[in-house]
Amino acid sequence: MERIQRLIPLVKVYYQGTDPAHDWPHVGRVAATARKLAQELGANLPCVLAAVYCHDLINLPKNHPDRKEASTLSAKEALPHLREAGFSPEEISLIQTCVVEHSFSKGLKPTCVEAAIVQDADRLDALGAIGVLRCAAVNTQLGSRFYDPFDPRAEGRPLDDKSFMVDHYSVKLFKLPELMNTEEARRIGLQRVEFMKAFLGTLFTEIG
Repeated sequence: MERIQRLIPLVKVYYQGTDPAHDWPHVGRVAATARKLAQELGANLPCVLAAVYCHDLINLPKNHPDRKEASTLSAKEALPHLREAGFSPEEISLIQTCVVEHSFSKGLKPTCVEAAIVQDADRLDALGAIGVLRCAAVNTQLGSRFYDPFDPRAEGRPLDDKSFMVDHYSVKLFKLPELMNTEEARRIGLQRVEFMKAFLGTLFTEIG
């Protein structure tokens, strides 16, 4: 894992911004989850971890017109750092594939087990307690309100997660477990969604 240790200081500088949903702790959480999944499935662990550390080198806001290209840009940005860390051309190709295919906005189905793991690990970080915090952080940056005070459950209106944070739970987050590639990620995802549903239940009770 010496190559990973050489890679970390090269890429850590990319994650020092003010976005708490895509900072260095986010990378650390995704790496920890990806490590467990990779060991369980017998995947190429160094390449999985390298992809995690490089997956958000270029982080564009969700409302940016080029948002879908962020993972492709990150893969290109990673190239010189992966070479300097000592990865072979074949490994770099695999790592870049993982980085490109992890993106939710790109909508790609992973073409290898390593990419499936990186995609699952990144999506799991959008769920559970940390998912509640990340959702609030991102939607605050986008200028949306927490909920519609007249119809917080969206019982008489269409869901609108651009305007109301809690709508994003139903629009996207609650659907993530069924999109997971691995059984273990699906199990964890369903567990975390149950926490988020309980959180929403408490929220709706508090706001009446």
